[in-house]
Amino acid sequence: MSGSSFGKLFTVTTFGESHGAALGCIIDGVPAGIRLDLDEVQAALDRRKPGQSANGKNNASVTARKEDDKAQFLSGVFEGVTEGTPIAIVIQNTSQHSKDYGNLATTFRPGHADLTYFLKYGTRDYRGGGRSSGRETAARVAAGAVAIQVIRALCPDVKITAYTEQAAGVKITRVDLSQIEQNPLRAPDNEAAALMNSKIEEIRSQKNTAGGVIACSITGIPAGLGEPVFDKADAVLSHAIMSIGAVKGIEFGAGFGVSSSTGLENNDRMQPSADRKSVEFITNNAGGILGGISTGAEIFFRAAVKPVPSVYASQNTVQWDGGSFASTELTIEGRHDVCLCPRIVPVIEAMSAIALADLLLQAKTSKL
Repeated sequence: MSGSSFGKLFTVTTFGESHGAALGCIIDGVPAGIRLDLDEVQAALDRRKPGQSANGKNNASVTARKEDDKAQFLSGVFEGVTEGTPIAIVIQNTSQHSKDYGNLATTFRPGHADLTYFLKYGTRDYRGGGRSSGRETAARVAAGAVAIQVIRALCPDVKITAYTEQAAGVKITRVDLSQIEQNPLRAPDNEAAALMNSKIEEIRSQKNTAGGVIACSITGIPAGLGEPVFDKADAVLSHAIMSIGAVKGIEFGAGFGVSSSTGLENNDRMQPSADRKSVEFITNNAGGILGGISTGAEIFFRAAVKPVPSVYASQNTVQWDGGSFASTELTIEGRHDVCLCPRIVPVIEAMSAIALADLLLQAKTSKL
């Protein structure tokens, strides 16, 4: 299978399946001499791992599957410092219930990649979706935790913050970043998060699932990131974010709203900074990127997350008998999330960091 690597100079390759022995990643292009905090990598994995409830509070969204998700570093780091060689990280799978997927050996789940994998390869790992499972994102989060430390070594003020802006049809009414880790939905609005959680509980009781919107703010990024024409900063970030299985759309700044605005409304007016050494933008409809190059303003985007396709209600689908397809009914078993938003927040941050680390290293080659 090709397509398991991302990046040009900072390259991440992930491997492993949902119900295989382990998942992991190989990170190439990390400069030597960076002091790597391995505890920070583990903390990032702990935010993403299944079977958790934020601050001990009821989390209606997440699966009951519990994994330790302990990162094991195999190479590339000596005495806490990067060596400039490939970094290999392995995360063991310890809580697979493969028997829950026995009825999927020849039956295809609606909304999943089961059918397309089968049509492409002629075979597939039906246990939890194999390579197409959301569990693959554990490796991305580990790589992202390395990437953010590389970014900080180059740009110490960079901050990447993602949060749930909408879930199960409930939108936040304010943005208080201090509240993101205070509620199960990772929303910057505790009151809205409580409403989201209640709505998700209701949807769960109906054997259904919910989608949402994740917003991401990136500050401290200097002007000049992005390589025209095909490797624009927003194109690279879009590639990174859209590669996450559940993400179905992305918009930067004013996003699709620009289609109903005028040029005078949409253009971000500029003014000199107080010391006249740089430029400030009065608005940020561009989302911090112009012509594919970062402006130095906040990079801001939103990602649309689809409802979890594994619903517990019966659905019409097809079955393969070895020579043809036939109609059938399917009731999915196993342990699944109801809403991916709280667990996809750290994945959005990780993929943003991986993309930006690569763009930062490329920018170092643009001029002397």
